[in-house]
Amino acid sequence: MSPEQQVPYLARTKSFTRRGRGLHASTQRTWDEHGDKYLIDVPRDGGYTTVDPSFRIEPKVVFGRSAPLVIEIGSGNGEQIVDFAARHQDHDLLAFEVWTEGLGKTVSRAVETGVSNIRLVEADVAQCLPFILPDQCATEVWTFFPDPWRKARHHKRRLVQPAFAREVARVLKDGGVWRLATDWEDYAWQMRDVVESVEEFANPHQGQRPHPHDPEGDRGGFAPRFAQRVLTRFEERGQLSARPAFDLVAVRMPRGEGQS
Repeated sequence: MSPEQQVPYLARTKSFTRRGRGLHASTQRTWDEHGDKYLIDVPRDGGYTTVDPSFRIEPKVVFGRSAPLVIEIGSGNGEQIVDFAARHQDHDLLAFEVWTEGLGKTVSRAVETGVSNIRLVEADVAQCLPFILPDQCATEVWTFFPDPWRKARHHKRRLVQPAFAREVARVLKDGGVWRLATDWEDYAWQMRDVVESVEEFANPHQGQRPHPHDPEGDRGGFAPRFAQRVLTRFEERGQLSARPAFDLVAVRMPRGEGQS
């Protein structure tokens, strides 16, 4: 039995479906050769995706500089984060992902592109975000196409909930932006409602841009497509299935005196 299997830990409601950890041989070689440059080695708390609550990431230390920080939650194959990193080398990008193969592909993309301003964490961000990062460290947070948990009885597993939104607000600087996107209509409504229910955020498009599937045009709040969000193969599959993507923007409101 491995050390991880020997450590008991409490079951928790997860916002993702865990996929296999196996890597293709070529991806494994790239991981072995370059992983230390991109992957942050985090201590575990009983599982592959749980992080020891005592662990902290200090972005200035990790990147070796002070620069605008963008956090991507669920980086998938790395198409978005690597493209942005290459175009904005004055920014630092930190991604959380639970899919090991996706992390491996992201490392491979980063190596091929020659970017060095990316760091990756294999972790369940819902579990570790409350403690792993300092307050007001990020200028943007991205949550693009999180697991939709389509069945109504599974909606409680969805990542975008008020409690999680408040953690995103904690790590954002005043005026920082949380960008979200989904191609599941009912999740789009939920995301919009969460953004507008959490007092730390303002929706600059509230009451504007009605949802395309709302013929009455009386329920808006959706943003134009983020110009720097790449069209991934995942999103293309949604379009082929007649599921357009809907973007949302939440702006972090200024903190009052004594607020974090």
